[in-house]
Amino acid sequence: MEKARKYVEQALALGAADAVPFAISDIRFDSRTLLKCMYGCGDWGRNHTCPSRPGNPTMEQYREMFSRYSWGVIVHCHEKALSQKISFELERTAFADGYYFAFSLSDCASCPAGCAAETGQPCRFVKTARPAFHSVGIDVFATVHGLGLPLDTLFDPETEEQNWYSAVFVE
Repeated sequence: MEKARKYVEQALALGAADAVPFAISDIRFDSRTLLKCMYGCGDWGRNHTCPSRPGNPTMEQYREMFSRYSWGVIVHCHEKALSQKISFELERTAFADGYYFAFSLSDCASCPAGCAAETGQPCRFVKTARPAFHSVGIDVFATVHGLGLPLDTLFDPETEEQNWYSAVFVE
């Protein structure tokens, strides 16, 4: 994982709480994540990056696409927008380094007033909007716990510190 060192260091310099390399075998796919999206997410069907949007790939298609990668970096932050910003910067760096298929996953935080999809408008940030880890069928809990990173269910997300995860699939 020597190739990942540069991206781990960049993520930490940009403010990540943690950044760790992963092998694709570390990523735990579980299609049950779709159930949690459908019956637990207030944004279901409302965001452009949501798995419910017409034309988005299926969980099986996502799994096949991500299975073609061999490694990447997981980014841990305590702020959603920072997690997205860092993972996208890593994606850009990896792309410039010749990894032209580098792709980040993060909960989208580009629209502070809500996703443009809510009003039927096209995505305002199509170049930086990315789907969330869980929305493509990745079990975030199993994945990050397997890498020794913290993540707990929260009783009250308004008062408890949140852990936001993003990932950059590089090669």
